[in-house]
Amino acid sequence: MPLTLHSAAGSDIGRRRPLNQDSAVTSPRLLAVADGMGGHAHGEVASSVAVRALAALDSTLVGADLAGVDLLGSLARAVTEAAGRLTEMARENPALRGTGTTVVALLFDGARVGILHVGDSRAYVVRDGSLVRLTRDHTLVQALVDEGRLSVEEAAEHPRRSMLLRTLQDGTTVEPDLFVHEGLAGDRYLVCSDGVTAVLSDAEIHQVLVTAPAPAAAVDRLIELANLGGGPDNITCVVADLVESAEPAPPAEPFVFGAAAVAPPGDAPAG
Repeated sequence: MPLTLHSAAGSDIGRRRPLNQDSAVTSPRLLAVADGMGGHAHGEVASSVAVRALAALDSTLVGADLAGVDLLGSLARAVTEAAGRLTEMARENPALRGTGTTVVALLFDGARVGILHVGDSRAYVVRDGSLVRLTRDHTLVQALVDEGRLSVEEAAEHPRRSMLLRTLQDGTTVEPDLFVHEGLAGDRYLVCSDGVTAVLSDAEIHQVLVTAPAPAAAVDRLIELANLGGGPDNITCVVADLVESAEPAPPAEPFVFGAAAVAPPGDAPAG
């Protein structure tokens, strides 16, 4: 029986930021979140460019036989094009120099999930009641944990815990992690910005994902809890259930959220 993704998404400014710099996109084939780098030049532009590049990729797949699609190559090309677009925009508008974003994206072909990740936005899956983190943060503290120089508990309180080692940024080559995950009916996926994970522990995220009756309820609860925890950053998440369906998912265009839904990229004022 065919498998299809049933998803919901939400993006919230949080309690402390003046602007939402997160973007997201969903479709029956694609889930993605991009977190524009706070404190940098127009992070909302960077996240919008990344998400719109992924949405454009998704639009080319509407009605296509996804079994023949190069999942990882398609995702990599989309973010490479986004980086090129940011570089062009920064040449034209100096105010955009240094703009960057994280990206986490899942592309589904009916059986396999291609995953692209750069930065500290995350992807998780709940399978048979257990939560698995699919991505590994590209941060200084994660590197120190991997080297045995910090404990997980110390990393959570480290003053440089938000320092990113890899991003999608103008003038640089994107170096994403790329891998394939085999999907199973009953899987529940979460992709989210660190506005969720900087506030909620994996145990708290797990509790929400296993108790929420539907993706939309999980999204609403995660955003609510992140705001109750102080809402220090923008909060964006996509939750999707992989379900068996008697019929393949009908063709549908991607839907964008957050900064990408507000204005076309490139509207930043010249500096």
